[in-house]
Amino acid sequence: MTDDRIPRWVLDELGTVPAYDHFAGVDELHAGLRSVAERFPELATLRRCGTSRQGEPIWSLTVERENSPEALVYGLPHPNEPIGGLTALHLAERLCTDAALRERLGHRWRIVDCADPDGLRLNEGWLRGPFTRAHYGRHFYRPAGRDQVEWTFPINHETAYFDEAMPETLALMRLIDEHRPRLVASLHNSELGGAYYWLSRPEAALHPVLQAVPGHLGIPLDRGEPEAPDLVVLDDAIFEASSLAKVYERRTADGSEWVAQGGSATWYADRWGALMLVSELPYWLDPTAGDASDSGRTYAQALAREAAGLHDLAGLLTRTLAAVEGRLLAPESPYWRSARFFAHFVAEVAKAQQARSESPASDRPASVAEVTSLASHVHEWRLRYGGVLLRALRGEAAVGNVRSEVRAALAELSAAYDAWVAEDEHNDSLEPIEIRRLVAVQYAATIAAAAHLSGTLT
Repeated sequence: MTDDRIPRWVLDELGTVPAYDHFAGVDELHAGLRSVAERFPELATLRRCGTSRQGEPIWSLTVERENSPEALVYGLPHPNEPIGGLTALHLAERLCTDAALRERLGHRWRIVDCADPDGLRLNEGWLRGPFTRAHYGRHFYRPAGRDQVEWTFPINHETAYFDEAMPETLALMRLIDEHRPRLVASLHNSELGGAYYWLSRPEAALHPVLQAVPGHLGIPLDRGEPEAPDLVVLDDAIFEASSLAKVYERRTADGSEWVAQGGSATWYADRWGALMLVSELPYWLDPTAGDASDSGRTYAQALAREAAGLHDLAGLLTRTLAAVEGRLLAPESPYWRSARFFAHFVAEVAKAQQARSESPASDRPASVAEVTSLASHVHEWRLRYGGVLLRALRGEAAVGNVRSEVRAALAELSAAYDAWVAEDEHNDSLEPIEIRRLVAVQYAATIAAAAHLSGTLT
């Protein structure tokens, strides 16, 4: 059964996405882009557009179309989100093999397979499975805030200022400033739940296609707890990727000071009027992600329960870090930088959620999707950020740190982690979503957005 909201040609393109049995690492992604450039030299040009902090090349493939507006697509803006690398490769392949598709989409394309190769290499332990949450968490890495490509763009607005862009971010900045794209597609993914999107502005004709494609592929739209409480909803499962000016106004409206942080790609590309599209897909299927029915609990209760769980997690992470600080051999490794950042992050979110639970506005019925997504955050973050700290401690042991504080911290956290895994009754039963379907959603969203801007969507 087809959905008449999805144009026939988009449905046909969904059928071009091949089967995958694993996610691609850095070398495989680079080899894929290189292969496209070698097979289609009259259309595709591969050039190095930057260098990572540890010396890894960052590549951009140009797929030519003369006298056309530009589109920029990049995978791995966060290195624990590898769906986009495969999406980028498939997009490059289809653009070069199908002249009619190139004409319909009407853009010259710049395709970056991996924006954070250093970080992706630190996730390669889980990319080939087994695709359980425990295996994922034990091999998980996400950079500290100041080490994230997506959140270190420079900003200079009112009292908001940041100028510590990383080399990887500089590579994207150069592409944006040199080519002034009309469309920027940042390829992300979440973990458990459903599909959702961000757009930098409402595009009413595009929304139905974005909303229909996941369901066509058996993936629900995510109607659970959003990433932040103050998000602007453009449509069902579509959020506004707000401009810096709007975000600044919201966050300082009550007299609060702007928290020092880097800017997003959305804010940076906004200078050229780009439409930003962010496609978010989960790894595991959660059938409750789209369930808007009454859970029988209040939203305040669900928030309070999440806050308590996050408070306990933050306490363990913080105590463990305090016990070993000053006793480390590699204190500035990416793992330690990440562990410190996320211990503080979890503590701050716990405080914020507790405060929200006490607000009169939260005394309302909660949907099933809201309750389950709030509850799942606690377990996800235990495995995520507890996993990063565990890797940091094991790294110390691997380089010969036998100090008693480090050995004791490793033993305590290892036991806690094993207990978290044992508590997860769904670790082995959660259904991993077929990778082909995940790539297909991102691919369809990207080409639909390009066609929409070119007036050829229908």
